[in-house]
Amino acid sequence: MAVPFRRTSKTKKRMRRTHLKKEVGALTKCPKCGTTLRPHRACTKCGYYKDQEVIKTNEEEK
Repeated sequence: MAVPFRRTSKTKKRMRRTHLKKEVGALTKCPKCGTTLRPHRACTKCGYYKDQEVIKTNEEEK
């Protein structure tokens, strides 16, 4: 079985792993209330998606 001749240095290990970092997902603003949310999702604050109310919320009563 093959065994590494030398230990992998910290720099080489970190260079290899640079593409594994996490990225922030895309965010958009709700055109109705201005809340930030992920694209193609119904707004949890006002309940609208593509100018149609799809979720009944209690925000209207307040």
